[in-house]
Amino acid sequence: MQSDIEIAQAAELKPIQEIAEKVGLGPADIVPYGHHKAKVPLEVARARGGDPGRLVLVTGINPTAAGEGKSTVAVGLADAFSLRDRHPVLCLREPSLGPVFGIKGGAAGGGHSQVVPMEEINLHFTGDFHAISSAHALLAALLDNHLYRPNSLDIDPNAITWPRAVDMNDRALRSVVLGLGGRTGGIPRQDSFVITAASEIMAIFCLADGLDDLKERLGRIIVGYSRSGAPVRAAELDAVGAMAVLLKDAINPNLVQTLGGTPALIHGGPFANIAHGCNSLAATRAGLALGDVVVTEAGFGADLGAEKFFDIKCRFGDLRPGAAVIVATVRALKMNGGVAKDALRGEDVEAVKTGSANLQRHIENVRKFGVPPIVAVNKFATDSAAELQAVLDACREVGAQAVIADPWGGGGAGCLDLADAVQGVLDAGEADYRPLYADEGSLASKIETVAGEIYGADGVDIDPAASKQIARLEEIGLRDVPVCIAKTQYSFSDNPSLLGRPTGFRVTVREVTPAAGAGFVVVKTGNVMTMPGLAARPAAVGMDVVGDQVTGLF
Repeated sequence: MQSDIEIAQAAELKPIQEIAEKVGLGPADIVPYGHHKAKVPLEVARARGGDPGRLVLVTGINPTAAGEGKSTVAVGLADAFSLRDRHPVLCLREPSLGPVFGIKGGAAGGGHSQVVPMEEINLHFTGDFHAISSAHALLAALLDNHLYRPNSLDIDPNAITWPRAVDMNDRALRSVVLGLGGRTGGIPRQDSFVITAASEIMAIFCLADGLDDLKERLGRIIVGYSRSGAPVRAAELDAVGAMAVLLKDAINPNLVQTLGGTPALIHGGPFANIAHGCNSLAATRAGLALGDVVVTEAGFGADLGAEKFFDIKCRFGDLRPGAAVIVATVRALKMNGGVAKDALRGEDVEAVKTGSANLQRHIENVRKFGVPPIVAVNKFATDSAAELQAVLDACREVGAQAVIADPWGGGGAGCLDLADAVQGVLDAGEADYRPLYADEGSLASKIETVAGEIYGADGVDIDPAASKQIARLEEIGLRDVPVCIAKTQYSFSDNPSLLGRPTGFRVTVREVTPAAGAGFVVVKTGNVMTMPGLAARPAAVGMDVVGDQVTGLF
């Protein structure tokens, strides 16, 4: 059986100009990055008239070590729409180097449902992540330089909230001490690193409506507080112009193709467990302007990615999704039903039935946003007919339509039934999107609403330090904003070991930090960390270059 990278390397890619033509873009409308990648200037998409396309979200159940294939289903669905003579545009996030070299080894779909050129997308791509990391580092450097001299803003070194960022999993950087180089080495202080996907600049990048809005949002970033308790913002450090210089090209969406030749816009890459987890609003809007139907994805399970897609991205972008696909696998449902990973090959219908409670909760949750759900059962070779039927039966119990799909082995052809089901929901026009909570209201009430309505928690326990942080944020004008809850992706709860559909638990909030430029606050729960670590055997140790061919990239 061919690996993902072998399938991708064997594919004959079309010139990017030919892909651009599928959405009505000529050579003068794109900025090529080699033969198979291009930037699409924002003004080009904005100039397109006509009715916007229909928006479809792809989300999933809580992920497991078995893997669910959410991106693979998204690619296969887009290719299936192409086979049905629709004019789809796929909108995905850019992979982060941290997971690529850590556990996953690649994040561009899989099998015969991939975006290509797969290696380039997974690695440096068009340099967007480098630009975001550099802009983040520039602000950090300007902040520490101001502390060193002259600190006219009277910044309290013990009240700095702006960390550093790097696009790599590195647990040693979770807590660091700076300025130990003597008299000219800066002000000694404690600091930390986040992975680039969790940077507020990434969030701003993914929510900005063009360069002017980007600059305004960058200026609002709170880097810390003065000794008098006043927030200090990036604009006061005169950092905005130089940061915008680094981001001016990156802000334009990237155009590539799927193995089926479908146009794909890949732009932005926040994680849904520690950030808002959606591709850029600019790319999604461009897709809606250029195509008839846009297939997009939100990270991790629907309790994280879909909730933030609906409560943050759709709220800010005035998006009206017409359907949501919830990806589930027999393997993941068996793990949620108590089966160990090394025992997944054996048939266990009862475990599927037990684990399906997780899927049913996600179905119920998506409906709370007024968007009709369709379940895509991502088929694996080890699935038995009885196990697949158990998933279909579980969906029927809660009145949800479910379709078996085979994007890995069949590409778009393996997702035709799914595309037909989604098209039927779009044609019915029953979607009536609404956020879970209103803009107005306390931060604590919004946290409690998400924890109760989406996670199924009995309540929320806010640590005293977090309560003080909430009070300060509300005092400085960050009350009527969404909450971006950072939580483990493996469970509805904040405890990764509570699988399935847990009950009788409470969520612990330990820290609440500002993301004023992005327009929300970040709520950290349980033991979630914004800097991942590498596995005992990282994917990186199996990678190499042989001649001009990359090997080991999944």
